[in-house]
Amino acid sequence: MYRYDSYDQAIVDARVEEFRDQTQRRLSGALTEDQFKPLRLMNGLYLQLHAYMLRVAIPYGTLSAKQMRKLGEIAGKYDKGYGHFTTRQNLQYNWIKLADAPDILAELATVEMHAIQTSGNCIRNISSDQYAGVSADEVADPRPWAELLRQWSSFHPEFTYLPRKFKIAVIASDDDRAAMRLHDIGLKLVEPDGVVGAEVYAGGGMGRTPMVAPLIRDFVAEDEIISYLEACLRVYNRYGRRDNKYKARIKILVHEIGVEEYRRQVEEEFAHMRELGLNPPTQELARIRTFFAAPAYESGLSDEIDRSNPAFALWVDRQVAAHKVPGYAIVNISLKPIDGIPGDASAEQIALAADLAEAYSFDELRVTHAQNLVLPHVKKADLYTIWQKLVAAGLAEANLDLITDIIACPGLDYCALANARSIPLAQKIAARFADAERQADLGELKLKISGCINACGHHHAGHIGILGVDRKGVENFQLLLGGSGAEDASLGQITGPGFSEDGVVDAIEKVTDIYLAERENGERFLDTYRRIGMKPFKEAIYG
Repeated sequence: MYRYDSYDQAIVDARVEEFRDQTQRRLSGALTEDQFKPLRLMNGLYLQLHAYMLRVAIPYGTLSAKQMRKLGEIAGKYDKGYGHFTTRQNLQYNWIKLADAPDILAELATVEMHAIQTSGNCIRNISSDQYAGVSADEVADPRPWAELLRQWSSFHPEFTYLPRKFKIAVIASDDDRAAMRLHDIGLKLVEPDGVVGAEVYAGGGMGRTPMVAPLIRDFVAEDEIISYLEACLRVYNRYGRRDNKYKARIKILVHEIGVEEYRRQVEEEFAHMRELGLNPPTQELARIRTFFAAPAYESGLSDEIDRSNPAFALWVDRQVAAHKVPGYAIVNISLKPIDGIPGDASAEQIALAADLAEAYSFDELRVTHAQNLVLPHVKKADLYTIWQKLVAAGLAEANLDLITDIIACPGLDYCALANARSIPLAQKIAARFADAERQADLGELKLKISGCINACGHHHAGHIGILGVDRKGVENFQLLLGGSGAEDASLGQITGPGFSEDGVVDAIEKVTDIYLAERENGERFLDTYRRIGMKPFKEAIYG
């Protein structure tokens, strides 16, 4: 895990004090809300429906037990006793008092955390695979690259005021667990001929105009990745729309000028970058890699797991993933209890996760883009003990990638941009499909809900997606089928007219019934949909 150097700490501390002064001037009336807005957004502070919301950066989703414990302490001290983990692998506090915001940032700074570049038209938090460094199928640990990109992009003077926000993801395996192709830029580490480099994808994203990013370059050498991304951003910054925020993302530029023309301009700019020699020295990536060295794994551990307890065995089958080191496992902690709010964790649950990481996972946790948590380095011999502690804390739901493992944005309960409530709908769907056997029979089925077209709930990428819209002052829900954020990335298609809250739950049940009737040879829902198409589902839904 990366640790701040003196420069990192000085920058964050100075930013806290700067914002403290800005906040005091707002509270005194010396600054109007219009004057204060760009200042607070530069520090991750939003004004939502009922209160301020603070978004805390968790770079590439990795944090220590100490950092996690601090997040729980802040939730208990300054919020209503919980935090919300997001699809950007960050954490949000939804009930912040303006006067407390500088103190929260100061507390975060004591554990090498901040809220910088979690808002605004800049390069946002770099995301990555939650199994980075522990998955057997990866080319290399992508987190050193993500950290290098974080350092390059932080306060980058040329890219501080981009046409629109900009999101980058880095993965290193054929299994895309980070929705890489639905980012403005996606990097996939590859190793042709034994040389590590990256495939570069650009122009993906969701929101009002969803697009899957095309491949821009099939290989960029490891020591040139910064220059190549600099070229990608320069072309976007030069030609991206600034007159219309709905057409300002890089996906619109790539679409309008075409992939070939965008690629040509990037290559031209890249040649110039090479002449300038802007890449960091090779020893810098080597230095960063030392922070991500493998922990001191024990050898000779048994791979046997006692499955005599049926509930424990079910949890192991669903929540535990294979680790690259014998005797170890990756534990996925569900933040999707049947009666809960997707992505929410209480201060006590956050503290427990920190304790488990400290005691059983070499002091490390991960946050997933699906709003769950991961303990990446767990001895198989410790799984039963961990499960017991999770059961006691209400965190032992065995539903990873099942229909109740719902991604949902905060929706109209919190967000001023939302048209509809996501949380009550997620709870109704989870309750309808709560039976464990029914969930297992349906198998992998990723359901995602957004309360508005901005798509914070990734509805375009759901095997089943739901979009909340406003129909003459009444909440209405569009149903989409066939999306995927994984390596088989695709965009969901709208089935037809929207539904009421109860109506869309009934429609989902009809959709799953058709799937069960039509599937062949153990197909996933997504496979069946792609084989038989929309028509049978539409006929079942609308009669």
